[in-house]
Amino acid sequence: MRVTAAIHRAYEIAAIDDRLYAAFIEHMGRAIYSGIYEPGHPQADATGFRRDVAAMVRDLNIPAIRYPGGNFVSAYNWEDGVGPQEARPVRLDLAWRSKETNQVGLNEFAPWAEDLGIDLMLAVNLGSRGISEARDFMEYVNHPAGTYWSDLRRSHGVEAPYNVRMWCLGNEMDGPWQIGHKQADEYGRLANETAKALRQLTPGAEMIVCGSSNDAMPTYPDWERGVLEECYENVDYISLHKYFGNSSRDTLNFFGKVEETGRYIQAIGGVIDFVKAKKRATNDVHICFDEWNVWYHRREEDSRAWASWDWPEAPALLEEDYTFEDALFVACLLNEFIRRSDRVKIACIAQLVNVIAPIRAEAGGPAWRQTIYWPYQLASLHGRGRALRVAVDGPRYDCAVADDVSYLDIAATHDTGAGTVTFFIVNRHLSEAADLRLTLGDFPGATLLSHQTLAGHPLMATNGPGREAIVPVPGQGLGIEDDTLGGQVAPLSYHVVKLKV
Repeated sequence: MRVTAAIHRAYEIAAIDDRLYAAFIEHMGRAIYSGIYEPGHPQADATGFRRDVAAMVRDLNIPAIRYPGGNFVSAYNWEDGVGPQEARPVRLDLAWRSKETNQVGLNEFAPWAEDLGIDLMLAVNLGSRGISEARDFMEYVNHPAGTYWSDLRRSHGVEAPYNVRMWCLGNEMDGPWQIGHKQADEYGRLANETAKALRQLTPGAEMIVCGSSNDAMPTYPDWERGVLEECYENVDYISLHKYFGNSSRDTLNFFGKVEETGRYIQAIGGVIDFVKAKKRATNDVHICFDEWNVWYHRREEDSRAWASWDWPEAPALLEEDYTFEDALFVACLLNEFIRRSDRVKIACIAQLVNVIAPIRAEAGGPAWRQTIYWPYQLASLHGRGRALRVAVDGPRYDCAVADDVSYLDIAATHDTGAGTVTFFIVNRHLSEAADLRLTLGDFPGATLLSHQTLAGHPLMATNGPGREAIVPVPGQGLGIEDDTLGGQVAPLSYHVVKLKV
């Protein structure tokens, strides 16, 4: 199939916020315990965190991480996770029907993140708790000294404040499964008053209010309207969540769910604009897509299991084995986030280790990179700068979730400081190569710097301990001639092509 495309320096979408490549980790399953933290493991450092896992996280160049939940946060007492570890209580976690030992809390997690160059995005409990507890938490985290909570932090060995700037006002409060589930206006008022209080403690802190848990919720998108009408002037972002699967084994329909996600973002963008206009507001609210990933391989099986658990400690939960098909989907979804970077400023892969995660780690054993690790890493490393519009003309298809889906999916970024343009290209066709001709517009004299690809694997192939077969390799078949990037793009393949301009 023949595909033509074009870019132009002037056709920018927006500056890409580095936090588009953020992550999320929750006290859930083995994400924390025997995931990032396992005292006694051969790779454990002096504080109990696994060096092998940390090295894989470091290579992702993650700018920010959301913590500690997730559903977990809606019944979490943050005070349980500070102070001497031996004095911390063991609690029952209602979200995931397990025991929480609280051996990892803020004062363990924050230094781990800082060592990896990752900023914290902290979530406060607006389910079972409220404004007072959120205020106390921020005072403990951010106030320098001389008050009860800041001096308590210092007594715990943390002299300097953490100066956390990003704060999530609860989690999925539209969901009936959530501890402390609320109606939109009820939650919006609570979020508004919490945001006002927190900003008195930390002026300029960024507030993230809960949007819909997914776009299939019966309250979507009226939930966003109701919430924002109560708190628009005092928040900076509204969160969206969405998980994806291919239980029907229809690959093209699976890939089409990226287009469905674009509609989701567009719809909430419209709600934001409506509320801004209705309130005559002057501030902008953007989207924080703070939970996204493929989640279906073990979803039903594990949902049945945890419903009957007798409160185990750090049980294996939602440990998906990701396929090459999943990696191609993740690549397309990251392309969509780049294309929607005018609206989506923060996005968090959910989660980071073991639980629906790009990194897996065996208790007492090895860690490895799953297939989805690689498109996430490549986009994080190379998808910075400014997003460019790409005009693509080529064969398209219809599927159950979307019509007019381009077989060739392309996103582009322009890093003016480095003088580079990078293309992220996925051929979604099941059997046909694309003969691509991409005109470089007013980037004359461009030269090829690098070309990496994921290609040539069975769709259901996976990585595992000691067998990371699905990894990026040097790409072939694409080159520049007459200010045009051209060549063959194999079916079911992902390419990251960087040009010097």
